[in-house]
Formats: sequence, C-alpha cells, structure tokens
Amino acid sequence: MTDLEAALRRAVRGEVGFDVTSRALTTMDASNYRRVPLGVVAPTDADDVAAVLEVCRERGVPVVARGGGTSIAGQATGTGVVLDFTRHMNRLVALDPQTRTAVVQPGLVLDRLQDAAAPHGLRFGPDPSTHSRCTLGGMIGNNSCGSHSVAWGTTADSVRELSVLTARGRRLRLGQEWAGAPEGLRELVDGDLARLRTGFPDLPRRISGYALDALLPENGADVARSFCGSEGTLGVLTEAVVRLVESPRARALAVLGYADEAGAAEAAAGLLPLGPLTVEGMAVDLVPSTEGLPRGGAWLFVETGGATEAEARARAEAVVRAADVVDALVVTDPAGQRTLWRIREDASGTATRMPDGSEAWPGWEDCAVPPARLGGYLRDFRSLLSAHDLRGTPYGHFGDGCIHVRIDFDLLTDAGVARFRRFSEELADVVVAHGGSLSGEHGDGQARAELLPRMYGAETVALFERAKAVWDPDDLLNPGMLVRPAPLDTNLRFSVLPREPVDVAFGYPSDGGDFSAAVRRCVGVAKCRTTSVSGTGVMCPSFRATGDEQHSTRGRARLLHEMLAGELVTDGWRSTEVRDALDLCLSCKGCRSDCPVEVDMATYKAEFLHHHYEGRRRPAAHYAMGWLPVWLRWAARTRTAPVVNALASVRPLAAVAKRLGGIAGEREVPRLAGETFSRWWRRRRRGPAGDGDLVVLWPDTFTEHLSPSVGRAAVRVLEAAGLRVALPPTLRGRGVIGDGTSKSALALLTARRGQVCCGLTYVSTGQLDRARTVMRRTLDLMAPVLETSAPVVVLEPSCAAALRTDLPELLHDDPRAARLASRVLTFAEALERHAPHWTPPAVNLPAVGQTHCHQHAVLGDAADRRLRESAGLRGELCGGCCGLAGNFGFEEGHYEVSAACAEDQLLPAVREAPDGAVVLADGFSCRTQLEQLAGVRGRHLAEVLAEELEKE
Repeated sequence: MTDLEAALRRAVRGEVGFDVTSRALTTMDASNYRRVPLGVVAPTDADDVAAVLEVCRERGVPVVARGGGTSIAGQATGTGVVLDFTRHMNRLVALDPQTRTAVVQPGLVLDRLQDAAAPHGLRFGPDPSTHSRCTLGGMIGNNSCGSHSVAWGTTADSVRELSVLTARGRRLRLGQEWAGAPEGLRELVDGDLARLRTGFPDLPRRISGYALDALLPENGADVARSFCGSEGTLGVLTEAVVRLVESPRARALAVLGYADEAGAAEAAAGLLPLGPLTVEGMAVDLVPSTEGLPRGGAWLFVETGGATEAEARARAEAVVRAADVVDALVVTDPAGQRTLWRIREDASGTATRMPDGSEAWPGWEDCAVPPARLGGYLRDFRSLLSAHDLRGTPYGHFGDGCIHVRIDFDLLTDAGVARFRRFSEELADVVVAHGGSLSGEHGDGQARAELLPRMYGAETVALFERAKAVWDPDDLLNPGMLVRPAPLDTNLRFSVLPREPVDVAFGYPSDGGDFSAAVRRCVGVAKCRTTSVSGTGVMCPSFRATGDEQHSTRGRARLLHEMLAGELVTDGWRSTEVRDALDLCLSCKGCRSDCPVEVDMATYKAEFLHHHYEGRRRPAAHYAMGWLPVWLRWAARTRTAPVVNALASVRPLAAVAKRLGGIAGEREVPRLAGETFSRWWRRRRRGPAGDGDLVVLWPDTFTEHLSPSVGRAAVRVLEAAGLRVALPPTLRGRGVIGDGTSKSALALLTARRGQVCCGLTYVSTGQLDRARTVMRRTLDLMAPVLETSAPVVVLEPSCAAALRTDLPELLHDDPRAARLASRVLTFAEALERHAPHWTPPAVNLPAVGQTHCHQHAVLGDAADRRLRESAGLRGELCGGCCGLAGNFGFEEGHYEVSAACAEDQLLPAVREAPDGAVVLADGFSCRTQLEQLAGVRGRHLAEVLAEELEKE
C-alpha cells in the first residue's frame, strides 16, 4: 500500500480503490483518450471531498471529478486520484415545486431528477441523449445542453447556486453578484472588461473556454454561471441548486423529411420563431431502418408543446405548414413519440460505425455555429472531409447550430493520427470562420483545448490561464484540460492495443476476425448503466442488480481493453480481475441488441473463459452444468431419471451434490422427466400425414429431458396447422463424416446414434473446444436435412439463438454452420411463414411474462407478438432478464444477483397480473425461475395454444 493510499484510507469514510479493477474502470470516458489514475475514491460527503483534496495537495497529486463518465473530450479521466460521485453523493436533497428549484448532489443521474419533478409538472430543461446515466455534476462541469436547448437553454441557464470546494480547501457558495468568488477573480475581470465584452462569440451553444463573460456586471457577475463548463479545473462541486421549468402538459412531434442534411440544416433556423421545444436533425446514414419515418434522406425532429393535445398538435401542424418538406409526420401518441426519439438518442452510438461497418470516432463531436449559418458550415465541413478522404455523418441540434459527428479517423497508425491532427487544425479554422465555437455541448477537454487560440486568440487564452491560477494556483484539478492542455493527438486510447490480431476461437465476423476491434466497439456512451429499462429492453441486468460499474457492459469492456493493453492488467487471459468482472455477466446477450454499437459481452465472456481455463482445472459448475447434455442423456439411456429425482428430493444428499457441483444451495434441482420427448415421439400414434410443409423440430436438451410437455404441445399445434413434423436424424456414419447420404452396408454397420445439440451449455461456460466438437457432430447429423429446404424449428429461445449466432461464429470455417443457422426458426416464425393461413385457437385472456432475453437480442419477437394477438392473448410482455440465465443463476455465489434480476421486471409483472392471466415463459430458465422464486407455473406459448386446441 502506497503512502497516498494509506493516507486516503485514514482520511475518508468512502471507498478507496487503488486496485487494478478500480483503476481500469476509470481509464477512459466516452472519448478517444485514456489516462491511468493512481486510484479512485468514492466520497460520502463534502467532508470526504475536502479530505481527499488535502491529502492530494500535500503530495502534489492531481484530482479529477467524475460523474457518469460519458464525457466525449477526455475530461473525465486523469492520472492522479479520480473522485467517483455516482456511488454515494447521488442524492436529490430537496425539491421545491413552489420555487421550482431542486437541490442536488453531483452524482445524481438526470433521469432521477426528472422522475421526481414530473409529478409536479416540472422538469430540468437540459436533456442530453445520455439522460438515463449522465449526472448533474457532469452536466454542470461540461455545461451540457441536449435536444431541448432551443427552449430551455444550457445547463448554465438552469443553475442558481453551486457549493464548491477549491483545491486549497475553501468552501464557496457561488451565485450572482460575485457571491462566492475566490480572491482575485473580480480584479481579473475588472482589469480586462473590454476583452470580455468583445472576445466571446455570441451564439446559443458557445461552450468552449471559460465563461468569463458571465462575470461582466451587465450579466449579473454570476460566478455560478461562470463556473459551468469549467470541466472540474477550477473547483470540485459538492452540491447545486438548479432551476426547474414547467413541462408542457401535452406534446406533439413533427418529423420533417428533407432531401438531404443540407436542406434540413438550412430550414432549421427558420422554424425557431414558431417556438418549438426541439429542432433536431439527422440523416438517413444513422438510421438502421426508416420504417415509421416520413420519406426523405434527412429529418428534423421538431417537438411542440401545449396545454392540451389539440394545442400541441396544432403547433406541430403549423410547423409542417411553414416547412418546405418532402414529407412530414405528426405524432401525438406518447409511445409513438418515444419510439421516434429513441432513434435520435441512439445516434450517438450508431454514429460510431460507418454504413459499411467500419469504425468512426469522436474528436469533432459537437462544434457549433450560428443557426443561420449551419447550411454553409455543413457544406464546408463536407468539402474538408473529402479533401482528407474521410467520412462522417453529421447529426444533432440543428436548431442551435450544434453538430455531432463521428469520423472514420485512423487512430491506429502514425499516418492516420497525423491526418487526424491536420484535419482538426483545419476544421477549427472553418468553425471560427463561420463565427462558431469549437465545442457546443461536450466541452474542450483534451480533444479541442489545444485549438482554443484559433478561436479566442492567444491573449484571451492567457486570460483563461490567469483565471485558472486564481481558482487553482497549484494546478491540482484536472490538469491538462482547457488550459496548458495536452496535445490532442497524445494519450489516445487505441495506442496501447496490440497491432496484430489476437488468437481467438470465435470468428468475430463484424470485426474482421479481430478481438481487439470487437473490444474497441465500446465507446463509453454507457447505455448499459441505466437503472431501468423500457419496453422489452434487457441491457444490463447485472448492473441494475449491483449498481457497480464493473458489472456493466462498459465496465467489462474497459477491463478487456486493459487486458489487451497489458499495462494495468498484466496477466492477460489469466487475469483474475477480468474473470471477476465477467463472473456476474448473465450472458443474456442484451448488449448485442440494446447497445448502440452492439457490443456482445456474452461472446467475449465465453472467449475469455476459454483462454482463462485452458489447460487448467475449471470451476465445478462448468462440469456440472456445462456438460448437462451428457449427464441428462446418460440418465435417459440408463432410465434412472426416477432414481435421480428421488435422490434429489433427499435434502442432505441434494445439499452434498450441489456443493460438489458448484450449485447454489438456495436452488432446487429441477426434476427430470419420466419420459423424454424423443421417446414419446417414437411411441406416439401418428395420424394421417398432412400435405403442408415439412418442418424439423429440434429436440433441445431442455425440451428433451426437462420439459417434454413443450415438445408435445408444439407437435400438436404444428400438425394442427397442417405442417408435417419430423425430428432430426440420429444416425451418424463413421466413414466420410458429414455426407449423411451413404447407403453402403459398411456405412450402416459402422453407423452410431447421436443426438443434435446446439452446444449452448459449453459456450456459456467457455468450453469452446468441446462446443466445436459437439457442433460439428450436430452438423454431421443434420447433413441430410441441409440437403432439403426444410426449416428447423427450435422451441427453446436460447438454443435457437445459439444456432443462429454462436454456431456460425464459432465454426466460421465450416459453411454448413451458416446453412444451418439460416434454417433456424422460432415456433411463431414457423407458423407464420409455413402456415400463413392457419388461425390459432382463441384463448382470449390477458398475458404476462417476459420476452426471453436471447429472443429479444438475437431472434426478435415480432412473429410472437402477432401470434399472441391472433390468439387473443392481450397485453405486453416485460423486458429485462429473468436472472436464471441458464447456468448463471444455479452457480454458487450468484443467487442474490439472480433473484434481484427477477425482481427488476419479471416478478413484479407477474404479481400485478390480472386474474386469469396466462403467464408466458418460452425459456426453461424463465419457467424455472418463476417456479422457484414465485411459485408460479410459466408456460410456453405452444402449451397455451395446444391446451386450447384440446378444448375444441
């Protein structure tokens, strides 16, 4: 333990983390930059902050304040001690509806303030797209804005008073009329009034530099406003009094379609006199699907408000009439508006990929120009991109002249970094030529501070340095930001990654087979750090359960990044820090779909476990549950299921077995079926074959041995729909593997029986060599099926997802894998595609439950929704993850998190279900979790339909 760490532990009551994990989690924010801190402190109150500043000042150690870590210019990283305000100093201290003010701590997430203000008809005006995880402290530090800034301004416009600690320990209460000003600040302003009155561009989104003009007497000498946007370089915020605004009772959204982004940009300023709440712009490049949008190549999202829905709609329609558009759409339905806004909010992540899938990066994320000059600026911007052979798609706050864009910079080679510098210098000149600000929202940080002399001139920048010296004479707070900045092309986070591809098992087809590129996908926008999900969203259940960054998708990606870098995490694939962070990953695959850049942590976890335990003894649970298909087949062949069930019902024996198998003691061992699904299939009486399409029903391990009733029900429904049902072949020749067509006597004599398996349990435990063996054996068995056009119907969503994604990505060198993956259909998809004219029985009951997380992430549930609707099953299924997640919830040490995940969405939905509601759970894990935690029997949709058919 270093002297610094020991001193901090003595001085503060909050957590002090100098371990590898704590440091690795804060090396980066959402920018291109990386700085490794000495340690992290989570203060409990202002006294803790003061103690940290004293300890660090005595030792000359820099201090950096950090909120949600979503800054895009590098200002939330540092080489000294990082203060993490999200763990403890995250309270809403008070909210006064009468004065329309709130008192907040710096770590409070914006959405929590909005939730508290909403019942009073109030809200906080600024709302960045990261509103579900950004903090008020970070917003004040960056002077954040968001989509509603045309109506309610920047964060500085919403700040009343700030409680601040200086680096030398002074406690200040900042406000107007010089309230809280440190000694020397007024004299600095009085000595340079002319420069302050003439040297700052007059535009709505001027965020770059220090807001020293707020200290002018005609501006109220507002020290609090001047402090906003200082990026933690002047003082450390401990509390804020913020102003709330009245939220319109009703809103409407006019989506205006234009031929291109230039047309949208030129139209934006003309809409401002109509008093819109937002004027947001984006082009078609950033939209995965234009479904639900009006015709056009670019759109303006113009929100209007009113006392009634009719008034809001009338204002939106007035906007449409005033706009010269290709097409337009007005939406008043709140759900419809949320769906459209999600398209815009996800653009910050979507923009990190070019349309062809190549990478794009921040660096010029938020420059701003006067709104009336936006069209001309965009044309010059496009010309500069072309001159440097770069690509990028602008989007953002067109009504304020603020543009977000990610550009396909090559930040991996010296030549690419040199071009990044040249482009940055030239673009800064273009922005200034249009009367703009280098930053219009996210601050300068390291990304743009070096270029501030081009915007302000050397003398004004020197004034910034003098202001910094007044507040922080020892240069202790966030050095290298805003004044005396580090060069914009140093500390790049990619420079530490290996240049050659890492040897891996999965194919990573979307990343060119490069695991480093896969890890680089995480850009830090932290959508995985949200504490609640809406609709069918899943990501990230472990973070919602623990609130710990290392159990978020971003946190795990950061640790993998540091593992590849080898500087902080030094033992590579053997790292215990990475292992422990991945331990609570449920492999729900939610991030594969919910993360704007489609980070696939379930795959990364399987990859890591494969290497981590290579040649070493694994945890007992990997053998007990990873090899579950083997144990269950053994029980079936020996017909010992009744014996196993009897032994499992003897508590002392079950306790010993669970302890030996690494299974949580709180769990009950599921009962094995007395008759497997395949055995039932062989003995059942078959009616006359229909003349419908042939479908091959996949007997997954769970349906086969644990829930054969699901398989029987599926056969009943599929055949009722006129389909011909078959099971996969079970004979595999020992001769030429995979041809599946030989008729020779020798081949028949040497053939042996086998059973198809998707390999899921081996993949989820990282036993990838075994998984490949099992998958290849399955492909051999399925060879005759692949010679036909028959689809493969998979009832268990996790197995269907494994066949769709894990199979072709793990056996990327076997073309049969992709062919089988393309054949996989869910139960509902099979009925919709192959029995389109069949009408399901009318159940006519409310339905509750949870969309399986793998179905949400990989398979999609559109066909299931339509089938439920057709059967009269009313209601929406919730999102999230049930928490059992295959082997995860059974493993020792996971029970509490597993139960917490179930309590997040699933269990409350079931408890609140109306009388007579059908509880749907297509996954075996989901049904088991419901049974063990709530005593409720969940049913597969096939079972519900089959039961209704029996009544007819």
